[in-house]
Amino acid sequence: MKVCALALLATFILLAADKRQAATALKAQSDFERVESVSRPRIPDAEVCMQSQAAALSVSSPEERSLLFYRKGYCNFAGAAASEDPRQFLAAAAEFDKAIEVWPDRIRKSPKHAPPEPVSAALRVFAGIARLHAATGAVAAGARQEIAAALESPSCKSDLMPATFCAELLAGGAQWLGWIALRGNQLDEAARHFSRTPGSGWSVWVQGRRDFDNARYGPAAAQYAQAIDRWKRIWQGEGPTFLQALGPRPQYASALADWGGARLLAGDLPGAMLTLDASIQADSASPYALFLRARAKELAGSKDAALADYNLASRFAFAAALDLASGEAHLYRGIVLYRRQDFARAEEEFSSALNFEMTGALLPDARAWRHLAAVAGGACGEARQSLNLALAKVSPFFPRDEARSLASACGAASIQ
Repeated sequence: MKVCALALLATFILLAADKRQAATALKAQSDFERVESVSRPRIPDAEVCMQSQAAALSVSSPEERSLLFYRKGYCNFAGAAASEDPRQFLAAAAEFDKAIEVWPDRIRKSPKHAPPEPVSAALRVFAGIARLHAATGAVAAGARQEIAAALESPSCKSDLMPATFCAELLAGGAQWLGWIALRGNQLDEAARHFSRTPGSGWSVWVQGRRDFDNARYGPAAAQYAQAIDRWKRIWQGEGPTFLQALGPRPQYASALADWGGARLLAGDLPGAMLTLDASIQADSASPYALFLRARAKELAGSKDAALADYNLASRFAFAAALDLASGEAHLYRGIVLYRRQDFARAEEEFSSALNFEMTGALLPDARAWRHLAAVAGGACGEARQSLNLALAKVSPFFPRDEARSLASACGAASIQ
């Protein structure tokens, strides 16, 4: 009799535990579907979803864990996309990593001689996307390799997620590879990756870069304007949808600076200054945007206003540098001194600029400015020849015509 009672009690306990486990699993599924079913998940819903997936994981079987880790990562990503919190993007990546780690447990016993189901390519891409949203440097390089490797076998056959969402994830991964290629100035590769998401604005931006590199500044400015308009519609106002948030977020301040630079070179000085004002409003400490606005003001004949912007560009570049080691800052300070006709000190600043790191576009300009300062200071021999050679590599923002005129006059004076 006592044995029967104990057996009956054990049965009741097991039934109660099964009911609790079923209720926990049902809530986890319901909370996930609430996040998954909307285009812009709310932060509170994402947080509830994360908590319920964690609760389900505590009572889940090995076969269920990969799915639950994936769902928890998805809800982490949804919350991160809404809050723009890099730490939460990394938390999402960690959950996806766990889903990948326990992937073999999804099918405890495979059919005889059947190969194990490969890890979903989209899951690997999702993990890489989350990392790229959160970090740069070595982590970003690893995420790029992770996405590129997954896209070599872009299958959407797994039942982990709907096939349509899987395809969106793969396209989002390709968009990130395009973004990385664009940063490396690999425009053909960037265009190939961006072709999978033509409505993102990035394909138009790449065409603008091509036009700019080929000195078609008017068309470049038009392409930049179109891309920025598209980005504003996606990323401002209500903000991006979950699917749009998979891709890289454009940097408005630097994009506006590039657009302003193209307008400047196309001869649209009022438009350039308007766009560069907007860039500086978006990032008031941007040395490059201040430099471009200074150049636009200089070409418009506003010498004092140009000098003020060159000064600000130098100050902000120094402020952003470690131990004042900024070639960019010395370059801008040298331009100020040159425009004040203090050629000897300007030449020293340009020489200092060459002793520090600078972006590839500014380095040839610094060399040319150093030779130009020497020529302006009266060195008409070797400095003039060096200046003429340096002009072949300068950026379109360097005052090439002014330098040629000065070199020519210096040459004529030396003959006399």
